[in-house]
Amino acid sequence: MSELLSSTEDGILTLTLNRPEKRNALNDSLIGGLKEAIRDSDAKPGLRSIIIRGAGKDFCSGADLSALRKIADNGILENLEDAESLMELFQLMRRCRVPVIAAVHGRALAGGCGLATACDLVLASETARFGYPEVKIGFVPAMVMAILRRNISEKQAFELITQGFDFSAGYAKEIGLINEVYPDEGFDEDVAAYVGRYMKLSASAVALSKKLLYQMDSMTFDNALSIGAEINAIARLTDDCQNGISRFLDKSD
Repeated sequence: MSELLSSTEDGILTLTLNRPEKRNALNDSLIGGLKEAIRDSDAKPGLRSIIIRGAGKDFCSGADLSALRKIADNGILENLEDAESLMELFQLMRRCRVPVIAAVHGRALAGGCGLATACDLVLASETARFGYPEVKIGFVPAMVMAILRRNISEKQAFELITQGFDFSAGYAKEIGLINEVYPDEGFDEDVAAYVGRYMKLSASAVALSKKLLYQMDSMTFDNALSIGAEINAIARLTDDCQNGISRFLDKSD
């Protein structure tokens, strides 16, 4: 049985973590599968978005026992190589041209919460639970912190990562960590409706917007404006923009 299920329909690639008996805990195989699928997604011209979800009762509970044993047994170089594999997944998700959307039900804890946080957008069922409990075993959600710090306030991030408590989807939305909370009943339909919005939008404009938004992370104000001007000029020359302007002008005449 494959640990990662992949299906594409109507321009949406759905990646399902398929280890329900392990609460979809992350291991090398699952991380490798996610990296390969996201890396390959840019070669699919009709693709508009990617959904990451979990099979069974939970989204993802973090690292599995074998991964924790490996951490305990490995030396610094082996642990660095292992950490860099997860780092590469987060980088691929951010550099992917289409929106990567987490559909979270049940628990998203530790590395599972980190995986959701690394997505561009997060949708959750109302009973979903989130948390970064790594501190409880002397561990640090170090790479996820780079993303978390960009999503919420410094003080809220400090509280979440140093206390390790789990929290509700409602609280996650309140602090800006996730985008939408939907009722458990009909959650899949609500996710489909939300993700379907990208079928009605310009694929090139969305891709350029995503790239620019993340490029601005470390820029000064003037540099951000400068690259914004460049992207503005590029966007004007795309087929989507040219056609959109033509349609607008035709309606105005």
